[in-house]
Amino acid sequence: MMDWASGDLYKERFDVVFHLKCKEINRIHDKKSLVEILSCSCSLTSDQISQVLQHSPEKMLFIIDGFDELKLTQEKAPAEVILCDLLRGRILPESFLLVTSRSTATDTLSKLLKGPQRFSEIMGFSEKGVEEYFQKFFQNEELFRKAYTLVKTNETLITACSIPVVCWIICTTIKERLKTAADVTSGLETTTSIYVDFVCTLLKHHCQGLSQSIPTLLRSLGQLAERGMVEQQVLLDEKSVYETVSDPAGNPFLCKFLFKRRIYQEMMFSFMHLSFQEFFTALYYVLLDEEEFQRKFTPLFPIDEKSINIYIRSRFSAVVQFAFGLLNKDVRRTLEEHGLFVHSKTQTHLKEWILKMGQNIHRYSNKAFFYLHCLYELHEEDFVKKAIETWKRIYACDELSRTDVQVLLYCSQCCECIEKLDLSLYRLSSENFRMILAVYHKFKEV
Repeated sequence: MMDWASGDLYKERFDVVFHLKCKEINRIHDKKSLVEILSCSCSLTSDQISQVLQHSPEKMLFIIDGFDELKLTQEKAPAEVILCDLLRGRILPESFLLVTSRSTATDTLSKLLKGPQRFSEIMGFSEKGVEEYFQKFFQNEELFRKAYTLVKTNETLITACSIPVVCWIICTTIKERLKTAADVTSGLETTTSIYVDFVCTLLKHHCQGLSQSIPTLLRSLGQLAERGMVEQQVLLDEKSVYETVSDPAGNPFLCKFLFKRRIYQEMMFSFMHLSFQEFFTALYYVLLDEEEFQRKFTPLFPIDEKSINIYIRSRFSAVVQFAFGLLNKDVRRTLEEHGLFVHSKTQTHLKEWILKMGQNIHRYSNKAFFYLHCLYELHEEDFVKKAIETWKRIYACDELSRTDVQVLLYCSQCCECIEKLDLSLYRLSSENFRMILAVYHKFKEV
């Protein structure tokens, strides 16, 4: 939008651009027209917007941001209906749409969109992009060089940095560690361990004045996160937040902002990034006692072919991966230092669950990679070996991110039984080819 407003992008193509955030549309419960919905998201009045919509819809762009965060209900809330009609082309069919979404919601989105439609997947930062990000983050040539050199020589970290939010977390963690004599990159092996280390850094430096103890604080954040995930809410209302978390305004994991209504403003909260809501939800689940864990987890994640298809592509897929990462013995040791303990029966249940899941997935499908990601986050070599001991071949049927390649290589190195790696439907980037080349000799056939 800034590039368009500055005249650098689509200058002649569009006369007007509207930005609609799906997480804010979820908060609109009363009946509203498209004009009223648009007036909530920009500074124009309803009359001004009505006039704009009447002229040249073919020179109009709607940016619909975070479709995966849209709460699609059975009751069909009025704002949801309006937005879906816009996506289907029932409203202003000549206008253009630019929709952002996580890949988990693309199946639903493609069924809604008017044609023609085109999907582009953002694969994350290249190594050059990571280097540029580090340079901008540290703003000091000496610190930048020191930090980037440490990360570049660590395959796990340079791979994790391809995901922008994780790159920011790693930069923040390294910046803090460089102030001490600590080993700058130790303990950062999986996405979960990176998040846990970052959370511990914030607890140490930014949570000293909060009234809740650390175990209570983390459980409260977990409870809040889980409620939002189940209810499909990214924006959390002030009342429910204050009921759960003491002093949320001073909590570094939450963001506070004003949500504009027609005649008043409402205070709202969200986690600093959706991935933190997913992380704290997973933490909430693994810290439950055995009975409560069974009651909450089992209905959400049953083991059968149909259910696996649904939740692998659902908003809970990252929660499951984080849950396995929290079972890792080094991660559990860190949690225990903060008074948090994962029940041994919860560990057993989750491990039995993933083994059963392995028996129900086709190992030549994209579901296999969800399975491998869970095993990678757990990062226990003996268990990984047990989980894929019958696999002879891994087949990549989708475009692989750099993180996918890292996961694939870790799991295949844990288990010598995998003889064939099939990437025939997939064009390798030079970076991913270099990663695979390092372990090429471990396979009989590639």
